Parts: sequence; C-alpha cells; structure tokens
Amino acid sequence: MEDQENKKQHKGGRNPKKDPSIHRYVFRLTDQQNAKFLSLFETSGADNKARFITSVLFEKQIKTVKIDMAAMDYYMRLTTLYGQFRAVGVNYNQIVKILYCNFSEKKAAAYLFKLEKQTIELAQLCRAIMQLTEEFERNHLIKKEEI
Repeated sequence: MEDQENKKQHKGGRNPKKDPSIHRYVFRLTDQQNAKFLSLFETSGADNKARFITSVLFEKQIKTVKIDMAAMDYYMRLTTLYGQFRAVGVNYNQIVKILYCNFSEKKAAAYLFKLEKQTIELAQLCRAIMQLTEEFERNHLIKKEEI
C-alpha cells in the first residue's frame, strides 16, 4: 500500500506549452484572393499556412524563392557537358602518350594531325557553347533592375 502511495501517477502526453496559441481568427477569401494567397504561400517556402499568415501580419521578412526549371536544366546539362570535356582532355593526353610510345614518329605525326583537326572542331564547339551560355544568362538569368 505504501509503495502505491509513494509512486506518483504520471499523466501521459506532452508537457504543456509555456505560451500556447489560444486565440483564433477566421476570415474568408474569394476564389481569386485564395489563388493569390496560395501562390504567395507556395513561393514563400513556409511550412504551414498559420505561420505564413502570422509572419505577413506582423511584418516579418518573408523569403520567396523562385526556381526556374529551364535554367536549372540548362545548368545541369552544362555541368554534364563540362565533365565530358574534362574526360576528352584526359583521353587526349593518354592518346598522345600512346601514339609516341607505340608508333614511329611519322605515323604518330599523321595521327596527331587528324586528332588536331578534331580538337579544333571541339574548340569551336566550346566557343559556341560559351556564347550561348552568355546569351542565356543575359536574357534569362540576370535580373534587370527597374527604375
């Protein structure tokens, strides 16, 4: 009996909050207002609507992140292409070394001449890619400041 009296009975559940949110407000929106609200909520990156609304009401800074999927896709493909260019450079060095080790000077020079032509084409392609990238950045990525 004494053991039962000495043991405290534990209430289950969480510890109560120090400052619970008990005040509630309700407002209604039209379809157009709701669509605008939802788009603002999605661009803000907030995790729930209540926190988003309170941050807007109390003028806390709201971050909006706009992800341009076309720019992201272009960047990913450009990164992949850059990796391929590096691989070509490594292969180029290996081929030159193998040519001089396994072939005569004359035959190696003939093969290197062909390889040089392909390298020139690759360099032209690289310049065209760089030009397209600069154009893409100018037209789509760099924000223009409005006065």
